Amino acid sequence: MRYPLITLTTDFGLSDHFVGAMKGVISGIAPRARIIDITHEIPPFDILGGAFVIGQARRTFPAGTIHVVVVDPGVGSPRKPLLVQSAGQFFVGPDNGVFSFILQENKGQTRHVTGRKYFRHPVSNTFHGRDIFSPVAAHLACGVPPARFGKRLDSCVMLEGLEPSPVAENTWRGTVLKTDRFGNLITNFRQDAFPALEDGNFELRAGRRRITRMHSNFSEGRAGGIFLTGGSSGFLEIVMNQDSAARALGSSAKLPLILKLL
Repeated sequence: MRYPLITLTTDFGLSDHFVGAMKGVISGIAPRARIIDITHEIPPFDILGGAFVIGQARRTFPAGTIHVVVVDPGVGSPRKPLLVQSAGQFFVGPDNGVFSFILQENKGQTRHVTGRKYFRHPVSNTFHGRDIFSPVAAHLACGVPPARFGKRLDSCVMLEGLEPSPVAENTWRGTVLKTDRFGNLITNFRQDAFPALEDGNFELRAGRRRITRMHSNFSEGRAGGIFLTGGSSGFLEIVMNQDSAARALGSSAKLPLILKLL
C-alpha cells in the first residue's frame, strides 16, 4: 500500500496515555501510515475477547493491513512477541492465544519477533505495546521484510474452548465467547453447524436457564423472553428483544452451555 493501514486493538481504554503513545511511535517511524482504532475497550486481561474481536474485524480489511493487538497480561514475562502472516494480512502481538481465531480459520506463518533493532529503546517491561509491537508494525509498514524480524515458529499458543465439544448423542457443551454492549451473549456454537435449530427442536441450558426458541432477528422475540438468533459473526447468540440477556442470566463470558437436539 502507498499509505499502509495499521489497526489497533487493545484493553487499554482511552483514559490514559497508552493508545496515544502507540500512535506517536507509529507516526514517528511510518508517517504515511493510516491508523484505525478497532477498539480499546476489550475488558482488561480478556485474551479470549481480544481474540474474538480481531478474528471478526480483520474480515473487513484489505490485503496488506497490519493489525496490532495488545491484550497482554503476561507483558514482561518470557512469552514471545509474534508476527503472524495469515489470509493476506499481518498481526503483531503477544504469544498468548490472542491470534487463535485467526490461525484456526487460516493457516499462516508465525515468527518470533527478536529483531531488537526494530524496537523502541529502552524497552519497558510493562508497555510492549509502545516499545515492541507498535514499532515493529511501523517498520513492517515501511517495507521491512517479515523475515528480518525473527525466525519462524512451528507453533504458538492456542486458546482452548473455541469449538463446542460433544458430551452425548446430539448433545454438546459450549461456552460464551463474548458479551457485546447490548448484553447479547455470543456463543461458540457456529450457526451453520447446527441448521436443525431453526426447526425449534432443541434445548439450550445456559446456567439454570432453559432456552427453547430461536428467531431470525431481535424483533421477532417477545418482550422479556430469552431466545437464540444467528449473529452477524456466524455464531449463535443468546439475546433478548431490546433488553440484556447477560443481565437477565446474571452472567456473561465463560457461562457454561449445554445444547441438545431433541
